[in-house]
Amino acid sequence: MTTPLKSRITKHIKSSGPLPLAEYMHWCMADPKDGYYANQEAIGAKGDFITAPEISQMFGEMIGIWAVETWEALGKPSPFNLAELGPGKGTLMQDLLRIGNAVPEFLDAAQVQMIETSEKLIDAQKLTLDEYENITWRKSIQDIPSQPTVLIANEFLDVLPIRQYIKTGNEWREHAISLDEDDNLIWTLGTGLMDKDSLPEHAEREPDGAVFEISTIREAFIANTAELIKQNTGAALFIDYGHGKTAFGDTVQAMRAHEYTDILTEPGFADLTSHVDFDALTKIAQTAKMHVSPLTKQGEFLLSKGLIERAGQLGHQQSPEIQEQLTQQAERLALPDEMGDLFKVFEFGTIKNKD
Repeated sequence: MTTPLKSRITKHIKSSGPLPLAEYMHWCMADPKDGYYANQEAIGAKGDFITAPEISQMFGEMIGIWAVETWEALGKPSPFNLAELGPGKGTLMQDLLRIGNAVPEFLDAAQVQMIETSEKLIDAQKLTLDEYENITWRKSIQDIPSQPTVLIANEFLDVLPIRQYIKTGNEWREHAISLDEDDNLIWTLGTGLMDKDSLPEHAEREPDGAVFEISTIREAFIANTAELIKQNTGAALFIDYGHGKTAFGDTVQAMRAHEYTDILTEPGFADLTSHVDFDALTKIAQTAKMHVSPLTKQGEFLLSKGLIERAGQLGHQQSPEIQEQLTQQAERLALPDEMGDLFKVFEFGTIKNKD
């Protein structure tokens, strides 16, 4: 299928040569004219995927409990930034603020900062959060006020571009996109080479065709976030799917209409993501002198914040059908074979031993 973005990418490759995967992902997701977030209905039943906040209000409410606890551990600063990166439709923040209603001081002190670049999503967020005041939309985390910051991000890191390197003999060459004789997008090997000192141990034992992924933009983003928090005090909570130890393997995937699709088929029309290497990001945060909590599975984190108890509260005196629905939502969020193990919770900040 030829998409507007595919036509532009084809023209670019013909004039400039193969396009590295990282640049391809950036075009597909972030191009202001023809990129995915500029045009597609990403989240929800009518979109391409369902995120945890859309599964159940309990997800955002548990994040709300974490946010209140974190604010208290910081000494209840007033004012403070309550910031969310890539807030989707605003559902998570809506559910978080509902929990915040139980602590009026928290809501009074919070200056909500929604970090979003998509005008289409900003409109959706404003509709979702129309009952709340003191909310500001920003294009970048660097635009928020210099004051204590509590930052959250759900499924944000996975969309940041990555580079892939393929082992060929004694070299690791960058994965790139080229054209066949019919102008179809195809995979090829680019000219970029991976510095062998940056590879995990025992990389030489990997067979030809092995894949190694690295995201310098993710690492830079975590470094910048850690520096902002260090200067202002605060904490950050990132929830995403990925692995706790750096490893080899191809994790890039494309989703459209809740089904996997080919990464190269419909650029700009499908959601492209990859697994997050939390091991690499942990080292970045530690280098920035952050206190980094042990990486936690999403299920364990939600249960520790009271997921089961909240499901019981919501289901009290409700019909058996509603109670069953709540049980299914909790299970989808927390069970190991659902989202509970694949999604990880990465937390760092200026607070030592918050719990």
